[in-house]
Amino acid sequence: MKTHTLLMPLDMHLHLRDGVMLENIAPLSAYSFSGAIVMPNLVPPVTTKEDVIAYKERIMAAVPNDYFEPYMTLFYQNYTREFLEDVAEEITAIKLYPAGITTNSEGGVSSFDIEEMRETLEAMSSMGIPLCVHGETDGFVMDREAEFMSIYELLAQNFPDLKIIMEHITTKAAVEMLDKYPNLYATITVHHLLITLDDVVGGMMQPHLFCKPIAKRPEDLDALLNVALDAHPKVMFGSDSAPHPQHKKESCGCAAGVFTAPIALQLLCEIFDQYGKLENLQAFVSDNAQSIYGICPEFKEVTLEQRPFVIPETYSGVVPMYAGQAINWAIENVE
Repeated sequence: MKTHTLLMPLDMHLHLRDGVMLENIAPLSAYSFSGAIVMPNLVPPVTTKEDVIAYKERIMAAVPNDYFEPYMTLFYQNYTREFLEDVAEEITAIKLYPAGITTNSEGGVSSFDIEEMRETLEAMSSMGIPLCVHGETDGFVMDREAEFMSIYELLAQNFPDLKIIMEHITTKAAVEMLDKYPNLYATITVHHLLITLDDVVGGMMQPHLFCKPIAKRPEDLDALLNVALDAHPKVMFGSDSAPHPQHKKESCGCAAGVFTAPIALQLLCEIFDQYGKLENLQAFVSDNAQSIYGICPEFKEVTLEQRPFVIPETYSGVVPMYAGQAINWAIENVE
């Protein structure tokens, strides 16, 4: 059997939720990843130093037997420099959500007024705190990410020393933006390397493939594949794995989010192997992220084997992408 080993895999965009959901799904990421950027859009959102510390403690309590580093984030507000200096040692980044654009983002940014944001973003620039951005407007759903490119440009031009992460990009326009500004970077999910909107709603609605930002057109998928498979040094893997209870996904007005945390590495191996690019997977799932964020995760070695693996129907009541289907790679060993 063909095998492939990954060192210190990292998930640079992960939703762990809280309470029972956290307890059920955090061990799944901790098993195969050395660490993850943990999103702060809880209810209420993570906005204080005390919130950050308490949430990290709850995460670590959920994964007592696995080494896993949760890289914590704050929910973006116009923070003072004094506050950021106090909390800086507890966080790795700050996550900006446009107001109401995705799950639990009602308290996000409603106006991109550069002067109102200046104190916070200049402080982040000088302190080396990256800004992670859910880049969508409230326009027509297929155009929301492309429309947001002008806001990325506005931020990149006004704060050239601010490291800006375009989160879970889905479009050719975002890929093209990567090389326009030296301070723009991006995460890419595994599901956006596999599906287009046709897979979600081209036939019967597939609720477990529905996410925000939505999957786009074939030409967008091709652009994402090209930059990911080449392990462009400004892109890194971020699953945007977003667990919801099964009844919230399989209902009218289903919740947005694709759950991939326990199968992400297996799917990525399958994709990169299919295109003859397995040698680039290490950079995509770890090396680039270490360089971009300046982090050094604890050693973890994950060996995958090319053999049939049937994805479980659920993980503690959360339905994963491709539930019940067979894929071609499986995790063989973790050390």
